Amino acid sequence: MNKKKTCIRQSLYASLKILALLLVVSTAGICGQLMSVKPSTSEEVNYSEYISSDTDLIFSRSEYAAKLHGFWLGQSIANWTGLVTEMDRVEAPFYTDEDWGKVDEPAIWGLFTPHASRIDYYLLPPKKVWGADDDTDIEYMYQHLLESHETSRLSAHQIREGWLKHIYSNEDGPISPKEFQRENYLWVSNETAYYLMKDQQMLPPATSEPANNPNYNMIDAQLTTEIFGLFSPGRPDIALELAHLPIRVTAKNEAEWIARFYVSMHSLAASVDKQLPINVQLMEMSKQARGQLPDNSYPADMYDFVLASYSQNPDKDDWEKTRDAIYQAYQVEGRAGYKYKQPFDAGINFAASLVSLFYGQGDLLRTIKIGTLAGWDSDNPTATWGGLLGFMLGKDAVQAAFSDKPLSELYWISRTRRGFPDLTPDLIGEDTFSMMAQRGLLIIDRVVTEEMTGGVDLDRDMWMIPPAKQ
Repeated sequence: MNKKKTCIRQSLYASLKILALLLVVSTAGICGQLMSVKPSTSEEVNYSEYISSDTDLIFSRSEYAAKLHGFWLGQSIANWTGLVTEMDRVEAPFYTDEDWGKVDEPAIWGLFTPHASRIDYYLLPPKKVWGADDDTDIEYMYQHLLESHETSRLSAHQIREGWLKHIYSNEDGPISPKEFQRENYLWVSNETAYYLMKDQQMLPPATSEPANNPNYNMIDAQLTTEIFGLFSPGRPDIALELAHLPIRVTAKNEAEWIARFYVSMHSLAASVDKQLPINVQLMEMSKQARGQLPDNSYPADMYDFVLASYSQNPDKDDWEKTRDAIYQAYQVEGRAGYKYKQPFDAGINFAASLVSLFYGQGDLLRTIKIGTLAGWDSDNPTATWGGLLGFMLGKDAVQAAFSDKPLSELYWISRTRRGFPDLTPDLIGEDTFSMMAQRGLLIIDRVVTEEMTGGVDLDRDMWMIPPAKQ
């Protein structure tokens, strides 16, 4: 095997504490937005000499920053679009393509969404701010904890301390604009795990044990841990190790396996063959991620069922046919031992997410549209694929897919969580997708050097990542 020696600079330019100084406010550009900046470095990472190999995976840090920006933007668009129909339809008759653009209906508990009246893409111009929601804020928190603890792997104690510091209780949370009462923006397994940590000082993975948490098989982990896949480019084996405890905060067994599927998909997105059409890329990624689902489990059966239904359907626009078949087979008939309990179940929402993944065929708008109309907890699967496709496309392509006008990159974490620094004191919100992406690079620098024993070439602005051992 031919090898070449790549010398990596050991001197460093900045720490995480002064990262904000590297971000320059644009005075000539769009009001309220920040210019893109050259990826920075962290003094806490050991940027040492590395001997690269011809088999290494090579990634540009600058290009990856644009992809991380696309992840946050795509996820936010999909999240707030999906929220319009969240819990509107959880049994037949469901929404169809014919309902797109129509007036939204109330959710099963009788409330309308406060931010939109019609079922349509939800977009924000530069002076507006993307509000945090549980599809983005827990991942934001995990990124912050990895930064502040200067680690690639969070311990059980660090996770518990982070949850209690940054997540409200129902007793001290902000007032919800929907219900006009205090809300901590946690539900089902997330909320159960939170109070186990708060009241019983319990640590993960005990917080997801069925004996302690009756909601262990709900949707929570699959929408709060995908980012660990992005922190491990092309190495799902490492990504799953990093995500293990965060997943086990709330999920075990089927819900855990489903979360592992999503983490794997996000890691594989970095290394999939870009010469293939994007729909083929997604199919290859999903087939590899299928390995996280035990063959005798209902998540595996759901994957195989949805894939077969999609493959055998000559009309690739008729996604409703597969969605309705899922409802009948699993929710009504209990196929493969699945027992539907709530519209927050990990299982039924996993199956629904595969409908928008396959029928969306890599088209960001179509995927978000199908996910929004599919039913059940519609914002969560939609946000997952919006983030994944946003990453694969990058920020410019996400922007171009929706509008010829700029979209906001401002992020308002204090809408739902607390105790984070305000990194944009002169702007609405506390952060921007550009800054979040830059800080993400520093986490990956550490993962590459410490977890993968790879290298970071600062002169050529790239990562060199050894492949997983066979």
